[in-house]
Amino acid sequence: MKKVLTLAVCVLASIGIVIFLPSFFHVFTGTSLGKGIETEGMFNQTVTGIQSKPSTVYKLYNDGELLGTVSSTDKIADHLKEVYSDKYEEEFPGSAVHLGRDMYMTEEIGYLTYSDVDDQIIQYLDDNELYSLEATQVSIAEEGEVTARMYVMDEQLYQDALNEYISYFIDPKVLASIKNGDAVSDLTSYGTKETGVSISQDIKTAKANASPKEIRLTKKEILEYLEYGDEQNREYYTVQAYDTVAGVGAKNYGLSAAQVMNINRDKISSTDQVLPEGESLCVTYFESPIDIVVTKQTLRQESVFFETQYTEDDSMTIGTQEVRQEGQNGTRNALYDEKWINGVLSGGSLSSSVDTKQPISEVVAVGTASNPGVGTGVFRYPVDNAAITCHWGCYLGHRGTDFINKYERWGDVLAADTGVIEEAGYNSISGNYVIINHNNGYKSYYGHMRVACDIPEGTAVEKGQVIGHIGMTGKATGPHVHFYIVENGTRRDACDGFVDCDAVLDN
Repeated sequence: MKKVLTLAVCVLASIGIVIFLPSFFHVFTGTSLGKGIETEGMFNQTVTGIQSKPSTVYKLYNDGELLGTVSSTDKIADHLKEVYSDKYEEEFPGSAVHLGRDMYMTEEIGYLTYSDVDDQIIQYLDDNELYSLEATQVSIAEEGEVTARMYVMDEQLYQDALNEYISYFIDPKVLASIKNGDAVSDLTSYGTKETGVSISQDIKTAKANASPKEIRLTKKEILEYLEYGDEQNREYYTVQAYDTVAGVGAKNYGLSAAQVMNINRDKISSTDQVLPEGESLCVTYFESPIDIVVTKQTLRQESVFFETQYTEDDSMTIGTQEVRQEGQNGTRNALYDEKWINGVLSGGSLSSSVDTKQPISEVVAVGTASNPGVGTGVFRYPVDNAAITCHWGCYLGHRGTDFINKYERWGDVLAADTGVIEEAGYNSISGNYVIINHNNGYKSYYGHMRVACDIPEGTAVEKGQVIGHIGMTGKATGPHVHFYIVENGTRRDACDGFVDCDAVLDN
């Protein structure tokens, strides 16, 4: 009997829920229930009622913050079309307006209805320009990690700008030949040729939405990003009387003449160009988000410096010497493999060499020690892998030749001839410097060394001996050796018959 009674109660309760519950909800579907109840949205929406059936509601967020519940998604969509038509279509043809990249809309199922704040949301979007446009995203990645992004309207315009940037560092004809897979043969005549090109980073393009302010519309804008990324600061130098392209570079952070030309392509077309006094030149080198790597071969004739052999002769007076055999430098053809990054030499190595003339050793008979500290009168370069960044007079007051080691920026400084360390010191112009007295009427000078020379004054050194390391102490804008010869008390240009500067390529 209890079971039957319980069953009857349950049936009656079910009937009551079916009949009366919708009416209960209907009674409270009105504005009175929601008065005073606010959402967490920016516009303080109120709940206006409770529905008898659940429905989908759309909530709009900006960077994680709730703006409000949208009453009509169609109204928002229609407004986006109007914004594109009125504001962006002319400048960004073929695109479309979407909500900003940091904005998103969620769908939720619920019974509550809310006050209409669509107009306030639309006004907020307009006031803060929270819109994005369809564009092409260029992603630049290293080792799988994105390091830079750029947005362009026209992908072909980006490809054109990239090809132009690459052409700064490699001849377009050579580039086309490399892309065609043409075989590259070794150099057979003196000079340099490009053998390969690559980009160190992984670059991908994809469709994406971006703020109108982020999208680059012109080739010039894209090219500027490829040159300097987001860096906006530039330094400029005003050309002075008698300045050369190389001199401008030497005065400004050790730039080469080719680098100065590259960053001022609109004003300089040749490293030998005469510069008008007062011209303003950019001296901030490229800070590109990508690395254009060009491999080159260089074939040049190099001097093979002769060695001096000393022999004791007990028939000679102590302290005297006699040249028994004149020394002669030899020559060799040297083939180097080089690596250049964005137009800057970053490394190189000797690939092969062939001696074309054997050196003849100098034989000196002495009546005392094996090294009397007297020079041969024939000088070698003060560094290995020598290149010149600034000649004598490359800018007003420059009385010396600036040598670098092309493959070791901070490499060894070498005695240009046998002699005695006469002076090793420091001053504000030359930084750490050394003077070698060759005891034959000549002295040689070496400036800007990285650290003070540790060879005591009065010590005899041999030709080619390490006397220090390349640096940029004192007044210098890049690592190099400031080198000159003193002949009988007169400062002389080292390239004026003392070392063969014609055989050294300018950097």
